[in-house]
Amino acid sequence: MKEVRIAIAGLGRVGSLFLKKMTEQKGKRSRIVGLVEMRPDALGVEIAEKENIKIYPEIQDLVRLGDSVDIIFDLTGSMEVRKALRSGMAESNNRHTVIAPEVMAFLIWDLIASGEALPENHALQGY
Repeated sequence: MKEVRIAIAGLGRVGSLFLKKMTEQKGKRSRIVGLVEMRPDALGVEIAEKENIKIYPEIQDLVRLGDSVDIIFDLTGSMEVRKALRSGMAESNNRHTVIAPEVMAFLIWDLIASGEALPENHALQGY
């Protein structure tokens, strides 16, 4: 089975807990290949460094990864980030990578977290 390569935008409360849970899924066929976070003191930065996951400062850095990313989880809660991701993907003609909003992270969390709650930090905004 194919490995699913994942990137996460946003390492606040939601993104950090999601990152932690995803990195605990050892032996699964998914791998975090990159993160975007501009704040060096964000909760998930320590986890990313421990796991040797590249942290990028800008959304466009994830876009430039092209089809080496299968799914980008946008966990920022920012409409500007959502727009930047969509326009960057369109401009780069990336028809491979899927941009997953927070609701998809909540679904995956529900499947892997055995009843633990993922904080709802901001309103869920669709695409």
